[in-house]
Amino acid sequence: MSAPAQQPMAWKYCGDQIKRWRDQAGVTREQLSEAANYDIESVRSMEAGRRKPSFKLLSTADELCNARGMLLGAQDFLKPEKFPSYSKGFTQAESEAIALHAYASLVIPGLLQTEEYARELISSAYPPLDDETVEVRVAGRMQRQERLRKSPTTTYGFVIYEAAFRAIVGSAGAMKRQLDHMLDVGNLRNISIQVLPIDRAARAALDGPMVLLETPDHEQIAYVEGQYTGILYADAERVNILAQRHGMIRMQALSVEESVAFIRRTAEEL
Repeated sequence: MSAPAQQPMAWKYCGDQIKRWRDQAGVTREQLSEAANYDIESVRSMEAGRRKPSFKLLSTADELCNARGMLLGAQDFLKPEKFPSYSKGFTQAESEAIALHAYASLVIPGLLQTEEYARELISSAYPPLDDETVEVRVAGRMQRQERLRKSPTTTYGFVIYEAAFRAIVGSAGAMKRQLDHMLDVGNLRNISIQVLPIDRAARAALDGPMVLLETPDHEQIAYVEGQYTGILYADAERVNILAQRHGMIRMQALSVEESVAFIRRTAEEL
């Protein structure tokens, strides 16, 4: 059996603070739930940290308990994170890398996604994300892309399995705009995009995506992501194995020029 999902510590801390202020002020949970127009189980869940304490509950509790803004101040710590917790090490390394080489198997890499494509993926996550988290995650993904143009000396190489081009994310129109965007980004001199056709796929390509990074200190690291896991490898042996696999995949891919023709042709077919 898998372990139960852990809620953010900020939820638990802020919920505990609501309960402590409520107890100190002699306000019952029933009074708070009535004033905030929540059922009592919702308030209980937010105080226990099982649900994110809402701004409405914080503001109501702040007023009822005469907290003078002490509870409202917790709102800043309850804002959604830009990136899933398991990927934070990777996004930090990515923002500092002097070279990045990625293989993507089923979806277009985040650094190449249009906002429309990214929003469709993120808003379709399961379990569903709340609207605020979707907006923050989309903005975070777009922010990551700024470095493609702002850091022209950083090398980016992408090999993308044909399946990612065939999977319709959103609508045919959205996919066409996504492919057109990749043709545009591919014109940048520090970026190469290659397509791995289905009929050429190396065995290693079927094992899933990977990213190889070179740090400013010329250290080699690698990142492998699953559905809700992400592992950043720094040990030389593991990184070397992944680099060899990436090399095998890249050898089977179309050239950059052939890939441009493939992407253009696929976009025209949509």
